[in-house]
Amino acid sequence: MKRSILASVAVGTMIAVAGAGFIAVRGQYGNAPGVELVSAAIAQTGGDPIYYQDPDGRPFYSLTPRKTPDGRDYRAVPASADLSFEEERAAAPATTVASDRKIKFYRNPMGLADTSPVPKRDAMGMDYIPVYEGEDADDGSVKLSPGKIQRTGVKSEPAALRVIRTTIRAPGTIQLDERRISVISMRAESWVQRVANVTTGTKVAKGQPLMEIYSPAIASAAAEYVATITSKTAGVVGPYGRGSRQRLMNLDVPDAAIVAMEKSGSVPISIEWTAPRDGIVLERNAVEGMRAQPGDVLFKVADISVVWSIVDVAERDLGALAVDQPVIVKARSFPGRTFMGKIRVVYPQVNRDTRTARVRIELENADLALLPDMYVDAEIDTGSALPVLAVPDSAVLDTGSRQAVFVDRGQGRFEPRDVKLGHRGGGYVEIRDGVTEGEPIVVSANFLIDAESNLKAALKGFSDAGVQK
Repeated sequence: MKRSILASVAVGTMIAVAGAGFIAVRGQYGNAPGVELVSAAIAQTGGDPIYYQDPDGRPFYSLTPRKTPDGRDYRAVPASADLSFEEERAAAPATTVASDRKIKFYRNPMGLADTSPVPKRDAMGMDYIPVYEGEDADDGSVKLSPGKIQRTGVKSEPAALRVIRTTIRAPGTIQLDERRISVISMRAESWVQRVANVTTGTKVAKGQPLMEIYSPAIASAAAEYVATITSKTAGVVGPYGRGSRQRLMNLDVPDAAIVAMEKSGSVPISIEWTAPRDGIVLERNAVEGMRAQPGDVLFKVADISVVWSIVDVAERDLGALAVDQPVIVKARSFPGRTFMGKIRVVYPQVNRDTRTARVRIELENADLALLPDMYVDAEIDTGSALPVLAVPDSAVLDTGSRQAVFVDRGQGRFEPRDVKLGHRGGGYVEIRDGVTEGEPIVVSANFLIDAESNLKAALKGFSDAGVQK
């Protein structure tokens, strides 16, 4: 049955403006929007015109003579140029680009998972879109039109060698070096005769007097030792004297006090107790006249020229840490100042509540600026100085069990590629497998391409099912 040229073009939505005598047709004919339905040769044949067509062949028509916005006249279309719908279908392949390709199936124009092996229209009267063999590749790639690529903002960047370094930041506190703490306590019952002018927090030097102690056990051992070293009996003095000196050493009498006894040959009433190391007095429990039982802590001295920083590092960052790794520590009490240290121990236990592990950093503290329990922040520079193959973080689609990127194959085709990731840092992620250097990788709008890929996979599944039926 014959139809007018206006009826045959009305694949989409027809809008008629009666007052101006102008008809604009918007839609899709076959696979090529805006196909010139009436050629210039046909339009110039004899006969009175029945309507006028856009000179560029676009689907714009008028019942009266009309000009384009740039001043060109619409072409007159005579009655002899009237074509049937079947004739247009037959003539369309001669004017479309995709006419030399085989159509595999037709898919729903609204993107629904509905396909047809033959031409078809949906409930709204829209033609199903043909899918050609070249567009439905079996390699899993996705093909997008240039317009869709421009609208979605798809951008690609070549995979290149980059140096990836990550800074791990962790909070912590300053702690004393356990190896630099000394406790002064008595090993026998004693009385404190006098205490030196030292208090908690006082800085002391090794050998500096702290207190004087009287102890019956020490006095007895000292008298025995002095007697042996002053005795003139040959053969008895040597080994017996050495045994008496060892007894004084077992009572923890300072070496300076023993040497003074050997020089003077007399037994002092009280023994002067001195500091065993340079450091800060952390505890002072000695009081003049007090009675000290064995084991009572009278003084506690710590050397803080070297301290520890105990920081809490997140569980996910533990694999990037190593012993002797350099660390920058910043104290909140000293803005702008940094302290250099090294990792000495990564404690082999993770806190089940915070999912962090403790890391011990050894710091030099020559000016004693860092104090115990002071808050600090550590910055640990991880990564290798050697360049590795890397792409921007935005290029990776991570589902948890699978990581993939889209490789730009050119001409609007994008190939999904599974990859194995490495270290991250500076906005880039290392690619250990799946991509070679120089391959263009999609770095933006890849989620939209992934959605298109899933849609095409669903449509292909429906079409395959239809073929099997």
